[in-house]
Amino acid sequence: MPTYDYECSQCGHKWEEFQSITAKPLRKCPECGKLKAKRVIGAGGGIIFKGSGFYQTDYRSSSYKKDAAADTKTQSPSSDSKSSGDSGSSSKSGSADS
Repeated sequence: MPTYDYECSQCGHKWEEFQSITAKPLRKCPECGKLKAKRVIGAGGGIIFKGSGFYQTDYRSSSYKKDAAADTKTQSPSSDSKSSGDSGSSSKSGSADS
């Protein structure tokens, strides 16, 4: 349930109300008792992310994780040979530039 901000146009009193989304807006001011209260647009609550980070794969199904693990096992030997060849060529170019 959201918290709504209200303001009385008669006395200027401002307050917050914890209400259901389907509830009708309040009209009566708790300070002066007049029917001049109106719901105002508030800033709302901000979202605060705490921790080291959130990743796309954090909430994947177990079957997806198993398939992804099997897929990486089949691809890792070919990717290792490419990366070792690439690192050798970069070290040669690095020594030529120095």
